[in-house]
Amino acid sequence: MGDVDRRPRASEMRSYAASAVTRVTARNRLPLDYSERSLRIIDFLVDGLRKGGVDLERVRETLFGLGAYVGEVLVRRAGAVWVDFDADQRAYFGQPVGVRMPDGRVWNPLGKVRNRFEAGSPEDSLQTFWLTLHGRTRRVAG
Repeated sequence: MGDVDRRPRASEMRSYAASAVTRVTARNRLPLDYSERSLRIIDFLVDGLRKGGVDLERVRETLFGLGAYVGEVLVRRAGAVWVDFDADQRAYFGQPVGVRMPDGRVWNPLGKVRNRFEAGSPEDSLQTFWLTLHGRTRRVAG
């Protein structure tokens, strides 16, 4: 029984996201409401960790939780579903899970958050990721 047995599963991601929201909002009233607008807050939080000079290993769990949150926004707002990656996808994305959009495209929100932390460039914005995301369902205002 190695690390493979402890790999997070798609079925667990909603609870990872909820735990991240609880941890992040415990001391401050950030509006993490699973809206696409809240992704700007995730950008802000990740940038704060990066600018604080924190080592990746120390924030790995936090980044995972924030990535789960981003994925859950895609599930709730864009029609995505959590999926367990197969071996090739795990090798390519470097993550055990991701989301599949209604058009069949697979995205890696966990990796997007990690990229934002590591690079911090505007191209790695999670809000921009949402705005340019292919394959989401169109919601009709009603």
